[in-house]
Amino acid sequence: MAEKVQSVGVKIAASHAGGDGNRGVPQNQILAALPRKERTLVLSKCRFVSLPARTILCEIGKPIEFAYFLNSGVVSIINILSDGKSVEVGLTGREGFVGLPLIVGYSSSPTRAIVQIAASGYKVQSQHLQTILRSSPKLRESLQRYSQELSVQAIQVAACNRLHEVDERLARWLLMSQDRVGESTFPLTQEFISNMLGTRRASVTVAAGILQKAGLIEYRRGQVTIEDRPGLEDAACECYNGINDQIERWRNESA
Repeated sequence: MAEKVQSVGVKIAASHAGGDGNRGVPQNQILAALPRKERTLVLSKCRFVSLPARTILCEIGKPIEFAYFLNSGVVSIINILSDGKSVEVGLTGREGFVGLPLIVGYSSSPTRAIVQIAASGYKVQSQHLQTILRSSPKLRESLQRYSQELSVQAIQVAACNRLHEVDERLARWLLMSQDRVGESTFPLTQEFISNMLGTRRASVTVAAGILQKAGLIEYRRGQVTIEDRPGLEDAACECYNGINDQIERWRNESA
């Protein structure tokens, strides 16, 4: 199982190496896998943008004006309750896409999509995406498949937040973030982590302390460094493996 889990992480991280992101083949995995004709069509309607941390790409109940194919960085998909409390239900990076309701004809967002780690990517107006999808069967298929991968995340994360300890959930979350960033060190604040995990900041402090004392991570001044990746995988709950195993099975089925 460990080999299978690692292979998914490698597939995500491998696309992070090399390339300019704004020239040649995009770093976004969905765009990079398209036939040249479809990719050229998509890029002709896109604008390359830089997305600072905390940028909101979609808001709950609001029209989705733009969709995004990320080249770098991490975006959190967040559910917000009526009392203002929030919890992360999914992560996306270079493997994915922001704006999934658009692919089935919906125009509003059920969640907030916010840049967690500064990102860059291709931005396309929603009406242009609809036009593109009508003549891009491979893109349409890829986005439909990705929507299923993200739904697996949401299902597993919901169970994770209900059943597992905060340190296990934090380990899982750090692994998923690293898979998308492709680096061992990345910026994260305890306040942001507590919002993502739907728990108190004090609980995050304790959980981070447990992982740091075990030599798995180093956390200081808003930066986290993963020091022992295999150890962190052992410390994570089963949800990290569960998500990756299912995605790997689907990818093998469609290979």
